[in-house]
Amino acid sequence: MTTVIDGRKISADIRSEVAEGVAQLKKETGVTAGLAVIIVGEDPGSQIYVRNKEKACEETGIYSEKHELPADVSEEELITLVNRLNDDPNIHGLLVQLPLPKHIDEDRVIDTISVKKDVDGFTPVNVGNMLIGKDCFLPCTPHGIIILLQRVGIDISGKDAVIVGRSNIVGKPAAILLMQNNATVTICHSRTKDLATHTGRADILVVGIGQPKMITADMVKEGAAVIDAGINRDAEGKVVGDVDYDGVFGKVGAITPVPGGVGMMTVAMLMYNTLEAARKAAASS
Repeated sequence: MTTVIDGRKISADIRSEVAEGVAQLKKETGVTAGLAVIIVGEDPGSQIYVRNKEKACEETGIYSEKHELPADVSEEELITLVNRLNDDPNIHGLLVQLPLPKHIDEDRVIDTISVKKDVDGFTPVNVGNMLIGKDCFLPCTPHGIIILLQRVGIDISGKDAVIVGRSNIVGKPAAILLMQNNATVTICHSRTKDLATHTGRADILVVGIGQPKMITADMVKEGAAVIDAGINRDAEGKVVGDVDYDGVFGKVGAITPVPGGVGMMTVAMLMYNTLEAARKAAASS
């Protein structure tokens, strides 16, 4: 029997817990957690993500600001805004929605974000701290994957975990977090030979490769936990993951649906990180 890992339910639980924490922080310290989002241009996907973040802030009681800049904004103007928000005591979390227009150096912009406000967990300092296991803001999607596994009672320790995809946003940080939870981790990618051999032995399989329904039933281990971080549209325009959900269902022990799985956790963990940033700011003031 396959368990559906319900990202909608678990993310709603996280948001509820954050809302309680936000209210408690305000009551005890007078500090209202604040999140600022910068969006450049009119990318439809980015607009949707930002709206979801605004809605989540409203639900959790987090103060939110949205700064919309035209696609032709200069890199220096964007950097100036980031620095202004870095210095704003009412803003505890700051993120710049990616991707940015080609004329802007994304690395430089991310490097400018204060480590104390980097609630996406993208700055090199936070990434480095994550790698060596120091306190830091964990990247939202990989952290959400760990929380999903934990909340449905899947013990990560000692398991063979295989990750398909080596992106900086999902694959690499997910590998680090799984290792820190005592899994034995293999990372597969476009150059991996005989992918099915690796995926077929995984107790925990995390897929984020951007290929619709790439992982089929013959590529998974019976009883495995499958985390599908992919989001694609098939030939009919339906949103699907990187895993053939219908094909593997019944063989695997647990699986996240798409939509309604990992994607729901990303925004929830952003709210969690924003609350943590506000707590740290209140404690140091």
